[in-house]
Amino acid sequence: MKDNKTAFCILLLTLFNVVVSAQNNSVYQNASFQPYDRYLYNSDNRFHTSVKPYDMTEVDEIVNIDTLYIKHCKNQLINHLTNNDLIRYRSDDFNFNINPSFNFELSQHNGENNDNAGWINDRGVFINGNITDKVYFYTAFHEIQSNFTDYRRDRIKELGNNTIPGISRGKAFKDGGLDYAYAEGYASYIPNKYFRFQLGHGKNFIGDGYRSLLLSDNAQNYPYFKLTTNVWNLKYVMMWSQQYYLDKKHLGNTRRPEKWNVMHYLDWSVTKWLNVAFFETINWGNDTVGSNRKFEFNYINPCIFLRPVEFSIGSPDNCLMGLTGKLTLWKKNVFYGQFILDEFKFDELKKHSGWWASKYGMQAGYKTFDIANISGLDFQTELNFVRPFTYSHFTYSQNYAHAGQALAHPRGANFYESVSFLRYNWKRFFFEAKYEYLIYGKDTTGSNYGGDIFKLYQTRTQDYDNITGKGGDQNIITYTDFTASYMINPKSNMNVSLGISHRKQRSEINNEMNQWMFFVGFRTSLNNFYYDF
Repeated sequence: MKDNKTAFCILLLTLFNVVVSAQNNSVYQNASFQPYDRYLYNSDNRFHTSVKPYDMTEVDEIVNIDTLYIKHCKNQLINHLTNNDLIRYRSDDFNFNINPSFNFELSQHNGENNDNAGWINDRGVFINGNITDKVYFYTAFHEIQSNFTDYRRDRIKELGNNTIPGISRGKAFKDGGLDYAYAEGYASYIPNKYFRFQLGHGKNFIGDGYRSLLLSDNAQNYPYFKLTTNVWNLKYVMMWSQQYYLDKKHLGNTRRPEKWNVMHYLDWSVTKWLNVAFFETINWGNDTVGSNRKFEFNYINPCIFLRPVEFSIGSPDNCLMGLTGKLTLWKKNVFYGQFILDEFKFDELKKHSGWWASKYGMQAGYKTFDIANISGLDFQTELNFVRPFTYSHFTYSQNYAHAGQALAHPRGANFYESVSFLRYNWKRFFFEAKYEYLIYGKDTTGSNYGGDIFKLYQTRTQDYDNITGKGGDQNIITYTDFTASYMINPKSNMNVSLGISHRKQRSEINNEMNQWMFFVGFRTSLNNFYYDF
């Protein structure tokens, strides 16, 4: 009888949370923690999985986080800390939640001639809420100090300007450390089941893979306005955003010059088991000759193909087009892919000449859930390939990047990559094993073989024989990582984690680098920050 009462209370709590959900965008953006993917990818639900962050007003119609991870205990304090929002207010027409967001990490890097401890001290908070069922809001802020002593420091040096991957620029802090901040937020208006309007400062992701060659969450946050339409079996996303670019004249501690982007994405659920989608985006800035452009109102129409408009105004802007697809078999086996097209000539493609302007990329991937009928055991693998000079342009403002980081794949262009995951989730325990194999071409001093998308492509070293993965210095990276985590509270994904990673880099010119890194952390793993490069 007591068990029946407990189950009934859990059911009521679950229903209550579904009805008064104060959340629009999913806070679960970390690829290692995707508690409802196995339900959303079930072909019976016909969910548009390639548009992220997920809209929780749609997700809650299929699955609710409380049904997956609620774990009641008799102690009221422990029950609150492990199952509920830290602070929660509910009324008939106004709700909000306040939760901590943090990352306290200690790491030990054991590399060649280097035995140093690293650390992250990240303190933050996020607040989300809703006013009736029409208006939703979210805001978050982090104050961070860190000292990376492993390959992450090498990546920060590679990006330059103390740019922390996916976050922001940092300032020098104590002995070798960095001090920086991170903020994001949005306000959404949902007038009916067909339209959603969102004004935000954050990130967006297009695709079903771990990587995206169209639009990823690799770069730091940016301001955007997004209109989403759901009609029949179609989801149509239109987004206008502002980014920043680096030019040769840019000075430190000054405001970066602005550029703009418009994106259209149409996803069609053809059948329960097949999705196909079309993607187009245009970047423009004000550094073309004789130009002092701001926002381009010719691109404001949400119901038009952008390429003809670009031609009609004599535009030098950078247009990229792409396709995505998803094929789901037996409800749990998902084959997915992407194709990005920047520029090409069919005659040059037929010659296989390695012409510099054959600029495109491809992705092919597979993911499956509950391997061998073991609940919670999942596998994912994907291949990514991007030709040299893809995403680059003849002006600094029109490469496909933001604030010194790529808007698609972290490596930019001129690479092959294979990345695979084996994940297991049992109750609140999460385990992940990961393996990456990457080949990319790196420029030597004074050369441009198409890997650095921030270089102007007219500075290219050669017109022909540009072979993907080669260049002045071919690099081969193998990256292996294993992480074990225990989720303390599902509302904020508060968890304790420990892990070990091994990164080996072989170069044709430089010495081989062989690094191990161990870490233990107490954190809320909500966002993706990529360190596998």
